[in-house]
Amino acid sequence: MFTFANRHFTLSSSLTIGFVAVILIGAALLTLPIATVDGVESSFITALFTSTSATCVTGLTLVHTATYWSFFGQFVIMMLSEIGGLGFMTFMVLMFTTARRKLRLSTQLLAQESLNLQHLSQIRLVKLIVNLSLGIQGLGALLLFFDFYPKYGWLKGLWYSVFHSVSAFCNAGFSLFDNSISDFQNNTYVLTVLGLLILSGSVGFLVWRDLLTYPKRHHLSLHTKLSLRTGAVITTLSIILYWFTESGFANITPGASTFHKVVNTIFMGVTPRTAGLTTFDYTNLSLAGIFLTMLLMFIGGTPGSTAGGIKSTTIGLLAIQTWATLRGQHDVVFSNRRFPRENIYRALTLVVVGLTIVAAATFFLCMTQPLTKKMGLEYIIFEVLAAFGTTGISLGLTEHLTLLGKIIIMLMMFIGRVGIFNVMYTVLNAHSHQADIRYPEESVLIG
Repeated sequence: MFTFANRHFTLSSSLTIGFVAVILIGAALLTLPIATVDGVESSFITALFTSTSATCVTGLTLVHTATYWSFFGQFVIMMLSEIGGLGFMTFMVLMFTTARRKLRLSTQLLAQESLNLQHLSQIRLVKLIVNLSLGIQGLGALLLFFDFYPKYGWLKGLWYSVFHSVSAFCNAGFSLFDNSISDFQNNTYVLTVLGLLILSGSVGFLVWRDLLTYPKRHHLSLHTKLSLRTGAVITTLSIILYWFTESGFANITPGASTFHKVVNTIFMGVTPRTAGLTTFDYTNLSLAGIFLTMLLMFIGGTPGSTAGGIKSTTIGLLAIQTWATLRGQHDVVFSNRRFPRENIYRALTLVVVGLTIVAAATFFLCMTQPLTKKMGLEYIIFEVLAAFGTTGISLGLTEHLTLLGKIIIMLMMFIGRVGIFNVMYTVLNAHSHQADIRYPEESVLIG
């Protein structure tokens, strides 16, 4: 509980307000004339939408990042993506530790909530998170520079390398090219570097901690085991299914070699879960491919990472629960460990509330958003899920959004990044407490 101006705020409320503050500061900076190429003050809704998209590491844009925003504007977008990806509390804790100032217990609790840490002792991970993140992004920028320098020269090549390394690692989805990264469709080197950066950012900082300390500790937490196994299964299945739904990419990249088609399929299996960088126009996908992309965007990445969605561990946990129930087992066991019932209830609640929010946003957009003749219902659902999963892929609806439509999509991006529970606890002003009275149990028929 935090107190400010004689008002009390919960951890969830403080975290939500913190993200709102970062978004508003970013929007204010992007409205400055220096932020646009033409030197003209941007409209507030455009700046707010861009700031929300960057802070929530989504990538949906109303204007072209490369041609509309100046270097200053692009730099602000990159920094917002960095803050949104790592979490603003990460930087706050880092400043305190660098200045060798002791963190208040309230600040430690807020950092724990922001970074999805299980114990306060894990606050020490903040420095590791920052160093690891900056190290991976620096290495990614260096590797990209080897390819960008011959094409764009020193300064432009360096800037493009840094920007896209940050965008890929933070799963932000922003690009300084007009058509995302479609020009690199046949560039295996660049796609490999970007794909590895995306995976590095979406795997989760706690997972990275376990992997880095494994040679010394010889132990992986249950969270890491579930995250890695679920992520591997989802990614492998998505690659295989995309290959079949798109007939081996024959319709999307007809002139490419079989090898490049395989590389693009693998890259496509990685990006829809949260990254947003694309090598082709998603309107060319089959209906089955579009539906598969929607499912992947809803799932998202790993908790405690730069990804959005309901998270892969939620799906993994419910899949194990379902399999156990179908076999008549009461306990949910994975890797010789039993999941507590609270985990199952939280996962079920997350899915139900997530589906409800997505359905509500889709319903309101259907009522208020006019569509062109070639657009159908899938354009609206796809846009909502892209915002909720902080993916940033669009079928082309973003630039046609009305004012109300932009507000709805901004809310979806915000909920997807800050987290359903944090936002709902803030809205409902929820407090953890045990009821004084417990009523008798009684079963109902299910199924």
